[in-house]
Amino acid sequence: MQHLEPKQAHAYLQARPEALFVDVRMEVEYLYVGHPPGVVHVAWYEYPEMRPDPARFVEQVLREAGSTERPVVLLCRSGKRTIDAGLALEAAGFKEVVNVVHGFEGDLDEHFQRGRLNGWRFDGLPWEQM
Repeated sequence: MQHLEPKQAHAYLQARPEALFVDVRMEVEYLYVGHPPGVVHVAWYEYPEMRPDPARFVEQVLREAGSTERPVVLLCRSGKRTIDAGLALEAAGFKEVVNVVHGFEGDLDEHFQRGRLNGWRFDGLPWEQM
C-alpha cells in the first residue's frame, strides 16, 4: 500500500484518471462533513453497527472498480480507517492501493479539533458539501 499526503494523492489522481477514488467514511460524514468531487462512497463500516464487514466492502469496491487491476485511492476522516480497508483490498488481490495520509479532516490538534493541522480540506483541495 502506498501512503500519500493529500496534495500528492490529488496529483496522483490527476495523473491517473483511471484510478478509483473511494471515500470509506460513514454516509453521514460523507454527506454532511463534505467530500472531494467525483469520489465514490463505499463505507468501511456504518452506523449503528460500527463494525467493518471486509467481505462486503471488497465486493462493493470491486463492483465499482471492475477489476483488481484498477488502482484504488482510499480516503477517510484521518487516514486510519483506510489502512484496514486497504489491507482488505490487498488481501483480495487489488494490485495498487493508495492511502491518503491525514484523510479528509486531518489529525487532532491540542484542542482535539480536526482541520487545523493537515488533511484534504486543510490543504485547500477541491471538496463539496450537502
